Amino acid sequence: MAVSRGIINSILALRIFTLLFCAASLAIIVISMISGGLKTQFRGIKSYRYVLAAAAGGILYSLIQLPFAMYYAAKEKRLIRGQFLPMFDFYGDKVVAFFLASSIGLGFGVSFEFKDIKRGDTIERGYIASGLLLAGFVTVALLTILTSMNRKGRGF
Repeated sequence: MAVSRGIINSILALRIFTLLFCAASLAIIVISMISGGLKTQFRGIKSYRYVLAAAAGGILYSLIQLPFAMYYAAKEKRLIRGQFLPMFDFYGDKVVAFFLASSIGLGFGVSFEFKDIKRGDTIERGYIASGLLLAGFVTVALLTILTSMNRKGRGF
């Protein structure tokens, strides 16, 4: 069964949005790490390093997937024949979704715990960065649904 043009374009759009949300989250974390002035900074809180790693991982995965999704949207066929790309999409999306989900919980949890101890922009930026990763997780979660239907020739 052939995949519809709308589904192919949706996959491309979701991959682009995942990249944008993870990049925005990474930018907020990095800016917070290099901005000084507060006693408790992002670089001093190791849990935020995990959130940073998850955002970087989401960006890396999106950058790997984006050329394949663009080719798929333009030509309506896979760049590499066979089941490699559908299975890579299937398992890769799931791993990245769980990685982002765990970092979201950690980011929100640490930000919540530190809000009583330390007031200021640093903790609010933790909420914003985690919220952006949450949006990135939602896009990857939607991708897991679309790519799970597309493996082994099941189609839509």
